[in-house]
Amino acid sequence: MKRIRIIHSTEYRYRVPVRFGTHYVMLRPREGHDLHIVAAQVDVEPVASVRWRRDIYGNSIAILTFAEPADKLRVASQIDVDLYEEAPFDCLVDPAAKSYPFAYDADEQIELVPYRLPSYPHDGPALREWLRQLYQPGQLIDTYELLNQLNTRIFESFRYQYRPESGVQLPCQTLALGSGSCRDYAVFMMEAARHWGFGARFVTGYIQLAAGQHGATHAWTEIYIPGAGWRGYDPTNNKQAGAEHVSVAVAREQDKAMPLAGSWDGPGDAFARMEVSVQVVAQ
Repeated sequence: MKRIRIIHSTEYRYRVPVRFGTHYVMLRPREGHDLHIVAAQVDVEPVASVRWRRDIYGNSIAILTFAEPADKLRVASQIDVDLYEEAPFDCLVDPAAKSYPFAYDADEQIELVPYRLPSYPHDGPALREWLRQLYQPGQLIDTYELLNQLNTRIFESFRYQYRPESGVQLPCQTLALGSGSCRDYAVFMMEAARHWGFGARFVTGYIQLAAGQHGATHAWTEIYIPGAGWRGYDPTNNKQAGAEHVSVAVAREQDKAMPLAGSWDGPGDAFARMEVSVQVVAQ
């Protein structure tokens, strides 16, 4: 077990006071057998009423409602979490799923239908062509090895590029550009896994920085493996998600896992800048 502290601040500045619509904030990590929240504090400026709910994926969302206009919106959190190592992936896989291709059990197939359908079907031909470099129909290959090869192939094929603007690239855009952000890598791996028939979903959260790693706010992919459950893959850093990864939100598509979403009302040129600060440190 290890304890880390996550300090996250997002601040929007405006040239004149504006009115804020309802904002939806995802900052609270997903608790479970592998992660316990020890302490948590969220501060909002200007003053807002805060209520919490869980969405359809079980993500914890803070809903902010503002009464007064302001020229600044700041959401800051400090969260201490205990992280517990999970058993190695290859020790947990159901024997029937150790080799690919395999079939999910009937009950699992029903639940996994949304996670196996591609989000970008028009990109399918280009993606399938790219995947032929890793797997040919009719092959029998170790599932653990196949997913690791996919993770590594994405890491080696594309150049990491920080992109502050919202949204993601289509998989075909990532292929054409040869570059992308962590969320573009995550979407690409999610779609690739779905084209092989795996259940896959998008994850946002935090990563404890180490030499050669990118970013403290982060995105990666989880793939459902019988026996092992949802297992995280981080193609940006060419590794499986582990004790340095803290999951905050999961969703079938990336736009359902945005850390902060909302609206404001004011002059069209009122927005001045956004500043984000994140620290993930051992305690």
